[in-house]
Amino acid sequence: MTEHDARIAEMFDRIAPRYDRLNQILSFGTDVGWRARAVELAALDAGQVAVDVGVGTGDLSLGILAASPPTARVIGVDLSPRMLELSRRRLARWLGSRYQPVVANAEALPLPDASVDRLVSGFTLRNIGDLPRALREAHRVLRPRGRAVLLELSHPPGPLFRLVYRWYFERVAPPLAIAFGGDPEAYRYLPRSLRPFPDAERLAAAVRDAGFERVRFERLTFGIAAIHVGEKAG
Repeated sequence: MTEHDARIAEMFDRIAPRYDRLNQILSFGTDVGWRARAVELAALDAGQVAVDVGVGTGDLSLGILAASPPTARVIGVDLSPRMLELSRRRLARWLGSRYQPVVANAEALPLPDASVDRLVSGFTLRNIGDLPRALREAHRVLRPRGRAVLLELSHPPGPLFRLVYRWYFERVAPPLAIAFGGDPEAYRYLPRSLRPFPDAERLAAAVRDAGFERVRFERLTFGIAAIHVGEKAG
């Protein structure tokens, strides 16, 4: 594990117990609808397998399993053992037969080539040390005609709203999270992590550069988040 990964894992271990509650508070509940749309795009057919990279507490995995036939399976990957333990408890009814939690790195997934039908991630990409490598890894593990569904915070395209959003995200959200019991260091890092992250167009270009075809994206809630979809040729 790299030094970057160790820091990220330790941070998410600290914030795991309050992570879901604070996300809903800080996003005014809009994150629920964003995940529902990602699940809609990533739902599996009978016998298919998804890998949820940065599974966290299991929101996307839970949604995919609930929306898919009983023979569909999900592998949940995360750097944070504590997050994985929360996902394990949350998805206990499916543990073993349909849900498999694994401690692993997005840049080196412990999966064979062309072994999964979907790769999903929710609010994970901007925490990855080497994003192009992780996108190439996503392409590697997908089967031909497989699909990546990537949900992440983004940069609103409107300049005025972008300023308002940045003010809220960087100046208001951290003290609000801390007031509700959030970790001070983590909730100062998370807004900062968005500044260097590519906007929707540049992220789409990075997904194409990784080998994906039919790349498209949907902006959500005035562009504060986006879902990118890419498919592997087959």
